[in-house]
Amino acid sequence: MKFNKLIALITAILLCFMASGCGKGAESEVSEEVDNSGQEITLLNIKSEVSSQLEELAAQYKAETGITVNVISVQSGVDAQATLKGYYLSDQMPDIIACEASGFENWDGLLVDLSDQNWASRTDAAYSDSTYGVIGFPYTTEAIGLAYNADILNKAGIDPATITGPESMKAAFETLDSKKSELGLTAVIGYCAEPTEVGWSAGNHIMGAYIDSGLARTDTTYIDLLNNGGQFDEERINAYAEMIGLFNQYSNSAVLTQPAYNDQVLGFASGKYAFVTQGSWIGATMTGDDSDAYAAAGNFEVGMLPYAFQDGMDTILTSAPSWWAVIKEGDVETSKAFLQWCSEDSAQQILVEKAGFVSPFKDCKYVASDPFAKVISSYISAGKTSNWHWMNMPEGLGQNGFSYAFFNYASGTTDAAGFVQELKDIATEWYSKL
Repeated sequence: MKFNKLIALITAILLCFMASGCGKGAESEVSEEVDNSGQEITLLNIKSEVSSQLEELAAQYKAETGITVNVISVQSGVDAQATLKGYYLSDQMPDIIACEASGFENWDGLLVDLSDQNWASRTDAAYSDSTYGVIGFPYTTEAIGLAYNADILNKAGIDPATITGPESMKAAFETLDSKKSELGLTAVIGYCAEPTEVGWSAGNHIMGAYIDSGLARTDTTYIDLLNNGGQFDEERINAYAEMIGLFNQYSNSAVLTQPAYNDQVLGFASGKYAFVTQGSWIGATMTGDDSDAYAAAGNFEVGMLPYAFQDGMDTILTSAPSWWAVIKEGDVETSKAFLQWCSEDSAQQILVEKAGFVSPFKDCKYVASDPFAKVISSYISAGKTSNWHWMNMPEGLGQNGFSYAFFNYASGTTDAAGFVQELKDIATEWYSKL
């Protein structure tokens, strides 16, 4: 980064010298074309499942502008904020970083206000801070819910629209379990509660169902309660624990307590599970790395159910999962130009059609071929979405705290009551140290 700044400074000095030597009359003869060859910025990507698509995005940008965008991808399960802190301490900070909501507090005052950028007026999904303005560029919209294989449910005679609460969910699981052999299922559900590499899944995303399922997008009742010293609503958390127990009972034991995210997704793509506890982001893997297995399973239609652990819960959880932000100490202008380009036509085509992203920009003309794209759109158009307030938990509480309660429950070390108590104990201890 410092080397690039030095090159830019030398270039600027030379240009000024040349301009002063030629005189005012020569200004009109200077070419408007700018040679960007050799200019580079670095982007940190925390969505490893679309690494190849972002590399294609960078290649297209270089083809159009001559500027190189080096994409550094953090693998699934790796603490991205810890990785960034390491870069910062070693003076190797990327120009553009990726942050989930709780991660922004780590870079207080170090990020560029992007409020004046054209793209900021074309989306409702930018990350805004009351002090620093718009500091996060949204690049996709994702959804969390109970994903399902529509073909398998149809063969089992189960209408997903009838799964609206804990009893109907349990009945569906029992029916599928009794027909595993004829349906070619390994298990009813692919659920992974391993805490060290996949702790983000249960600890953040599935915990998010407790916090937001069934609520209006602006309703912060349960995240407020949690953030008030680690409190829980007794009726709600006990009902939630029963649903997690159902997942434990009917999951594939080979992935339940193992660091097996890839196997979990592959099993669903291969038609071996009727349900999977991953969000819409797995669509890119199903049509990418797992496309052969998905094709062999018939390229089945997918759907997504609310995590209806109480009757009447009818929402899935949607949000920008993370945002790109520009570091003040980096190449700010080049980074801003790249993000603006990412909101426009050629970049949006790659991000939507290749990466399978659901665009957060109102004027995007592309529709993702991702299996989950129309599922998300249907919930959004129906107004049946809740927010991702799990992102307002203290950093690490879900991934490095709650995840161990899910693991112990899945391992049989605790029962439903023990699971609830462990969540409470973890939360109380965590908040006492803030």
